[in-house]
Order: sequence, then C-alpha cells, then structure tokens
Amino acid sequence: MGAGKTTVAGLLGEAWQVPVRDTDADIEAGTGREISDIFVESGEETFRELEAAAVAAAVAEHEGVLALGGGAVLRPGARDLLAGLTVVFLRVGLTDAVKRVDLGIGRPLLLGNVRSRIKALLDERTPIYESVATHVVETDGRTPDEVAAEIRELLS
Repeated sequence: MGAGKTTVAGLLGEAWQVPVRDTDADIEAGTGREISDIFVESGEETFRELEAAAVAAAVAEHEGVLALGGGAVLRPGARDLLAGLTVVFLRVGLTDAVKRVDLGIGRPLLLGNVRSRIKALLDERTPIYESVATHVVETDGRTPDEVAAEIRELLS
C-alpha cells in the first residue's frame, strides 16, 4: 500500500510498449463497485475471493506488466500462480507509506490509526512479499520514474 504499484506499472508498460493490467481495476470493473465499497458492503473475505479470481485470470490471460493489489499474495494459491514468473516487490517503508496513502482515504484496511495499521500490514506482509519476489526495489524517497528505471535495468 503506497508503494506505487499502479503508477510504476504504467511507466513500465509505456517504456516497454506492452499492455498493463491492474487486478484492483479488474475487480472494480467486474463488480461495478469500488474496492472500498466491496469491503464495507460485503466484507474483506468476499474481496479476497474476488482478488484471488482476478489474480488467477490475469496470470492466465495477460502478457505485459501486471500490478497486483497489496493483499493479492496473501493466499497460498496466488503465490503458487506466481512461482516461476518475474515478480518485483516494491518495498516501501512506514514513513513513506503513510505520506503516500493520504491518511487512508478510500482504504478500508486503514480505518482507525493510519500509522499503526500501515505498520501492522507491513510487518505482516513484507515476509510474504519477499518470499514471492524475484527482485526487491526500494521506493522510499524515490520518484516513480526512478523506481521504474531501476526495474527496467534489472530486467534488461
């Protein structure tokens, strides 16, 4: 959350002249609802099921840059689908994440104390992200263009 996944994916797609797909956008398009509304109206478990289906479809159908939602790799099945693929983890630290998420507006997992919720999510998810990643790119204090340039170099 706040690492710049969607923005960096767009920059990479543009640079490589390949299509870009974002699983959060797929979920919103498929349901006709915003992610925050799905969480509020249907609950996190329903969202996670939709997310798992979106990841499976995207991995099977898409050739290009794929931006996965922050919770997409929480389910072992999603991690299995990514095995053998190039996966870049955009690591963001607590301070930068808090600045970037704009106090959690529209982010249902951040209801309450934004800083403590982000810290808990980072603590919980970072080891999972690292286990899936073939590359880790630091985003703190960097522009999306700088992050995308590093990824282009790593993968060239």
